[in-house]
Amino acid sequence: MPALLLVAIRFFRAIYKGLQQPEFQALSLSVVTILVAGVWFYMRYEGWSLVDALYFCVITLTTVGYGDFSPQTQIGKIFTVFYILLGLGLLAAFIGALAQHATPGDAASRRQRNNSEE
Repeated sequence: MPALLLVAIRFFRAIYKGLQQPEFQALSLSVVTILVAGVWFYMRYEGWSLVDALYFCVITLTTVGYGDFSPQTQIGKIFTVFYILLGLGLLAAFIGALAQHATPGDAASRRQRNNSEE
């Protein structure tokens, strides 16, 4: 259990560090926006509950895809195709940026490496 707590602390610390940078702020806002848009759409057009819609959005964008939920309407299927194409790239960029902030001491080594390449 202490390991889980340490991971959670490190995760939230990385988010806090990232939110100090405008690029990370914009990326975070984009991810939240795509999640909210997806949840709204699936609640509105598929008739899913808030929890089911959020669950489907997260499972879909993380490419886990259990298959326990799937859109049943034509518009839902079409939306899901575009949702995956847009959301997957945004989420991947967000996770990559978050990983950069979560790696200790990595910022200094990145700066040193970038300076030596110039």
